[in-house]
Parts: sequence; structure tokens; C-alpha cells
Amino acid sequence: MVKVSGFTIVRNAIKLDFPVEASIRSILPVCDEVVVNAGRSEDATLDLVRSIADPRIRILETEWDMSRRNTVLGHETLRAMRACAHPWGIYIQADEVLHERGAEALAAAIQRYDGDPRVEGLLVRYLHFYGGFDTIATHRRWYRREVRAVRLDPTLDILPYQGAQGFRVGPGHRKIRARLTDAEMFHYGWARPAQALREKRELGKTMYPWRTADERQPLLAWVPGIQSFRGTHPAVAREWIAPRRLDPERVIAPRRFHWSFLRYYASGAIERVTGIRPFEFRNYTMV
Repeated sequence: MVKVSGFTIVRNAIKLDFPVEASIRSILPVCDEVVVNAGRSEDATLDLVRSIADPRIRILETEWDMSRRNTVLGHETLRAMRACAHPWGIYIQADEVLHERGAEALAAAIQRYDGDPRVEGLLVRYLHFYGGFDTIATHRRWYRREVRAVRLDPTLDILPYQGAQGFRVGPGHRKIRARLTDAEMFHYGWARPAQALREKRELGKTMYPWRTADERQPLLAWVPGIQSFRGTHPAVAREWIAPRRLDPERVIAPRRFHWSFLRYYASGAIERVTGIRPFEFRNYTMV
């Protein structure tokens, strides 16, 4: 039976209000170890990770070079990957939580495809929470799938891509060959309290200085494709969610039409009829 590493990176988890404890706990049941690259922080992030107190967790205490700007996340994710001991790795970001009903499916898929060299990674389905814990964003700029389990054989040269949203292969950035699983990842980055979103905006000025940030713009602009969520959140995330449900400052701005939204309406209509999402960005090729 093939062994599995988990890996993640985190810095300033308390300041940015990441559900990192829930993130780590969500993958622990299906991992033989979890490597946490904990960057030197301005808060008690390291103590928070240590408090999980699971012997499978291995912490790398690191200093992140923020002068790398938009490449720092990929660099630090690669550092965590290369510290893993096992042939496969399950990757999770500090604002993501793997739902327990799909975790076993992801683990089973690793065992199933380990002997198939065509399969380099495994995809999970995404729910992107926006403006709270009862609404999700769904238009095509919000990726509906991404690779979250990868082979860790260094000869394959699988690397985090750009901001480590996903992975590519080799210096030519070939798309990773992947299979879809029934696992579900809950992404809470845009559901955090307003103060955390303001901190996110400030961090963005350092990491993406070429982006023009207008302070008058709302923290949560209205976007097409916002839908109600009526399902259940991952069990390990509920304690983190409960005190954050009510935040009067975390408000999605009023509906405002822009001509660029027409492409989202058009692609959404095509997807509803055909199941195909036109112009979808993918870091992977389905095999």
C-alpha cells in the first residue's frame, strides 16, 4: 500500500484569519505525514500549528523571501513538497478544507492509480465561498477543479505553477495529466471576516505591486454567478466557522452591471445546457 504525505504552507495565519488548523486536520486522516512549511510570522502561527499535537505533523520553520513577490508561494510550496518522504502528496492551502465525505475517495484514488504512469495527479472539485458561509461564487473565473494530489517522484519534475494554485511539469510548464475524483475542497479565502480581507488587500500590494488597488473599491464586489449554499460544511471547519458567521462589515456590494459580465452569462448558459465550460482555465489535462 503506497504511503501518502500531506503538505501545506502558512504564514500569519492568525492575522489573515486562515482556517489552517481545520485545513491540516482535514487531510490528516488520509496521510502518513503532513509537512507544514511555517514561515516566520508576525503572530502565533507556529504555536497554532504546534497545538494540533499530532505526531504525523512535521514543521519546517522557514524564512520567506517576500521580495519574490508573486512567486514566493510557489517557491515555498516546492520547499514543502521536497521535504515530503512518500511517493504521493496531498496538497492543501491554508484557506482550504477537504470535506470528509471525499477524503477517503481521494485516498482510494491514489491507491488505484499509483500503478498507472499516465496519471500524474488527481483532481478535486471546488466550492468557493464568497462573502460568507452561505454563498458560493460559480462563474468560470472561479476554477471548478484543481489538482490536489500529485506524484512526488523528483524525476517527474512536477512543480507548483505561478501562485501555487496548481501544478505543471518541467521547465516548459506542460499541463499535468490528471484524473477526476469525488473529493470536495471548500475554499474559504473570500468568506473570511472583513478585517482579514483588508489584510489580504494590504498583502496584495506587496505581492502584486503592478495591480492598481483602489481603496474606494468594495472588499467584496458583486460578481455574476453568486449562488446560495445549502449543504454541510466539513466537520473540522465548523468550530472555526461558527464565530465568524455574523460580520456586519462583510457585505457583498450591490449588483452592478458591467459589459464584461456578458461573457460570464454566455458561458454559464452554455455550461448549463451542455455541461461544457467554455474558455475554462486548466492547469491539467484529463486522462
